[in-house]
Amino acid sequence: MPNTLEAMFDYLRTRFDDEPKPRPHIGEAMGCWLYYTAIAEEVPILEAALNTTTDKDLLHILKDTKKLALHQMQTIEEFMLKEGIPLSDTSEKKPVSNPDSIPMGVKATDSEIANLISAKIATNIVMCATNNSQSIRSDIGLMWMRFQSEKSVLGLELKTKMKERGWLKVPPAYIPPGAPIQ
Repeated sequence: MPNTLEAMFDYLRTRFDDEPKPRPHIGEAMGCWLYYTAIAEEVPILEAALNTTTDKDLLHILKDTKKLALHQMQTIEEFMLKEGIPLSDTSEKKPVSNPDSIPMGVKATDSEIANLISAKIATNIVMCATNNSQSIRSDIGLMWMRFQSEKSVLGLELKTKMKERGWLKVPPAYIPPGAPIQ
């Protein structure tokens, strides 16, 4: 699926490359700054989670999530620098540590890690949709569409794994008053 998405975005990018590119308006600049900051602050959280879990499936998802975050961070950083949008300060990298050396009262569970990452992905998806809806420039809108699609694919993978492991937090079913009970 990602290869199909990549081909679609490559086509769209070439379609809109010839459009004039005025300076980003304040909403576009602010959207870039906020998303860059959110992704930059996500990376140390992912590094801490990688230092915490020993679950092979969760480690795989965390590595994919970090790889995507770094890729998106680099993409938006290059765009921001090219457009003269200042970068925010970011947190330091976390050193690699042994998951077994973390005390049990401090160590996050695999379920807690998965749900935290799921919430971050959902927030990123909403940010991308919001930023896309505010974009006037096609190249900026396309960047947000790409980021949103990449995060959505990652979110689906995580949700599938969370269902398999029983980590997914599911609210109770809503039964309106007077509805037949089946």
